[in-house]
Amino acid sequence: MAATTHTVSNQAPPLVGHDVYGADPALVEGVERHLGPAGSPLLDEVRAELSGLGRAAGSAQAQEWGRLANENPPVLRTHDRCGNRIDEVEFHPAWHRLLGHAVTSGLTDAWGRPAGHLRRAAGFFVWSQAEAGHGCPVSMTHAAVPALRADPELAAEWEPRLTSHVYEQGLRPAADKAGVIFGMGMTEKQGGSDVRANRTRAVPLDAPGEYLLTGHKWFCSAPMSDGFLVLAQASAGGEDRLTCFLVPRVLPDGTRNVFAIQRLKDKLGNRSNASGEVEFDGTWARRVGEEGRGVRTIIEMVAATRLDCVIGSAAVMRQAVTQALHHTAYRSAFGARLIEQPLMRNVLADLALETEAATTLMLRLAAAQDAVQESGDAREQAFLRIAVPAAKYWVTKRCTPTVAEALECLGGNGYVEESGLPRLLRESPLNSIWEGSGNVQALDVLRALQREPQALNAFLTEVGLARGADHRLDAAVKDLLTELADLEGIEARARRVVERMALVLQGSLLVRFAPAEVADAFCASRLGGDWGAAFGTLPHSLDLESIVARARIEG
Repeated sequence: MAATTHTVSNQAPPLVGHDVYGADPALVEGVERHLGPAGSPLLDEVRAELSGLGRAAGSAQAQEWGRLANENPPVLRTHDRCGNRIDEVEFHPAWHRLLGHAVTSGLTDAWGRPAGHLRRAAGFFVWSQAEAGHGCPVSMTHAAVPALRADPELAAEWEPRLTSHVYEQGLRPAADKAGVIFGMGMTEKQGGSDVRANRTRAVPLDAPGEYLLTGHKWFCSAPMSDGFLVLAQASAGGEDRLTCFLVPRVLPDGTRNVFAIQRLKDKLGNRSNASGEVEFDGTWARRVGEEGRGVRTIIEMVAATRLDCVIGSAAVMRQAVTQALHHTAYRSAFGARLIEQPLMRNVLADLALETEAATTLMLRLAAAQDAVQESGDAREQAFLRIAVPAAKYWVTKRCTPTVAEALECLGGNGYVEESGLPRLLRESPLNSIWEGSGNVQALDVLRALQREPQALNAFLTEVGLARGADHRLDAAVKDLLTELADLEGIEARARRVVERMALVLQGSLLVRFAPAEVADAFCASRLGGDWGAAFGTLPHSLDLESIVARARIEG
């Protein structure tokens, strides 16, 4: 029986039953801008596809799947009841619901459809807001395709299953499945990001392209996948040659490949997803690409997963800010709703700027991928060479402070698990670490600047499309060019340089495509220096109310 003193009031209702896609103007406008023209059959098709996914992501059902998948993390079963080694990871059914919906929605299929990367990026952004952990195998399955294309025979065998819209759980020979999931194993204990320090050995068999691997992988993501791309040292004439290999979990004859999962990582976040330590001991593998060109081969996969890090971080930020906007629209304090109070409005507008800038940037990168795939556009390829690691560095870095500030908007309600914000906060650092941490990205940009002048030219051409539209952006670009011209201590300044590159790129995109109030606020704060060291320090003279209204989902 309820206590007579207990009356519930002044609480925000759960945000359910909304269209995550349709309620996000920055996302909708970006998709339509890149797809255009209005009324085209392709645009109508993608709209319907993303709206259906958006309604599913905003449903109570999907939110419950996300809760259950994280409250019931995967469990490692090394042996069966008779003592036989099985090395299986058991997931809650909610995990399979989430992953299955992602696959059937085409989130592993960008490589053969019109505007495949753009529609897939928007879909990945939308569905990741339901739950982020299962995005790891979705991303790797999608990203395995360009790496496998280094071997046309392997690509012909595996690509139709990787891009399939059918999800089949369970370990069976890949030939017996309509669709497969892929994982990846690059890092080892002693090397981390320095994969050239890997010690896993690859010994060739008599059959061309076949090897046996012996060694370990310190982080093997999604160990229940059907196949994995891994790096190992193949020796030729006594010289180690780092090479890429495909390792299937189940061999064509139906027997299990040697794939001993020693333990699962106890991670800060991403708890619905399994990451394991794996031992190879005579594990059968197929070579992908040439011996000694392992990094060159697998870098195609890494480039795609780095873009997914940008998309995933943008999605986590958007979901956190959405919850903050929703809560403050219903919660009253000191005689007014929080969203109407000037200081809270400043905080919310600042957070909304961060999410719109990230969303607009990730869509631009996905559209560039389509241009490269569909027409071999060399300028877009050069642009991506710098823009992807720069965006990966900056957007993933902005995720944690954005989520933490959004959590604070809910006060004590945001600090309890039921709000969902703690799960987002635990997730927020992941993409900054995965696929190369901040220093790796910054140094990668430096390499491109030093070795590929066409990449900088393409980047500056893109940024220059907004020349003359905002004096603060123009000044920031001028300062960046001065920074780039000074080579003294450039490595120690790499983060500073890459941050500025990412900001001027975001500024250029917003000046060209966002509403005037959004572009004005971004340029004033991020580029013009009229900003403090925390969110909520925007100039008070800006049109903050319009920025907040644009970002809010009515619910």
